[in-house]
Amino acid sequence: MSDSLEEIGKEPKENLAELENDYDSTFVPTEEYIKSLPDLQNGPASLIKGSNKQIQHVGVSNFKLPIRYKVKNGSELLIETAVTGSVSLEANKKGINMSRIMRSFYKYANSQFNFEVIEAALDDYKSDLESLDARIQMRFSFPMRKKSLRSNLEGFQYYNVVLELVDNGGQRSKIIHVDYVYSSTCPCSLELSEHARTERGQLATPHSQRSIARISALINHSQSLWIEDIVEICRAAVPTETQVMVKREDEQAFAELNAANPIFVEDAARLFCTQLELCNSITDFRVV
Repeated sequence: MSDSLEEIGKEPKENLAELENDYDSTFVPTEEYIKSLPDLQNGPASLIKGSNKQIQHVGVSNFKLPIRYKVKNGSELLIETAVTGSVSLEANKKGINMSRIMRSFYKYANSQFNFEVIEAALDDYKSDLESLDARIQMRFSFPMRKKSLRSNLEGFQYYNVVLELVDNGGQRSKIIHVDYVYSSTCPCSLELSEHARTERGQLATPHSQRSIARISALINHSQSLWIEDIVEICRAAVPTETQVMVKREDEQAFAELNAANPIFVEDAARLFCTQLELCNSITDFRVV
């Protein structure tokens, strides 16, 4: 018994010794060799683990590359962009080759991006993977020049933006998400501060906080909508956007602007709603 076990123990060691353990940088796979490689994700349904159910979204998240975008004034910006691509996976399919999503997207990496280019990339990997539904999200920080209130200085304001294309069974939705950061002076705190001043001669200052509104706009397919348009809609609704370049005169102006626009978050949501409803390029929206 012991001799037999010893022999069994020796056998894999001898086989392992026969294998090469140095990386062969000169090896070039042939077409025949590539065809011989196992592909478990495209295997039969019998390989599925767990319930044989449809999965709504499976894909690759947050792969990054520099993308060229045309801006409203006609110029172009090169911006690092994080891309998430996903497709639906039908029951009876083991999985997908996720690299196909990246490869399909990289075919358009040198293009100037807009929703038409995003649609072309989505068409490619949806077809390659034979999926019913698909989605692309492109996340980046979009710079816009912003003037100071009184000193006429300029600086860059950055907006977190997501361009999203959703395909549900051939029905497509184009969505732009923009984060708008603004200062909100509490109306209650303002009234209480004024009460302390007038009733007791007590100096008091109202509190303000930095607030973020996430605007998600569903775009009318027959019209265009720029990121800059959404920012201007936000500024028209709530003018107390955080400042970039600030001298003393700007600091004073911002204090006056906040005092002229005290706002609860409920007020802000309704003010954004009022302005978004005026835009014909937007068919639906959400404010968070």
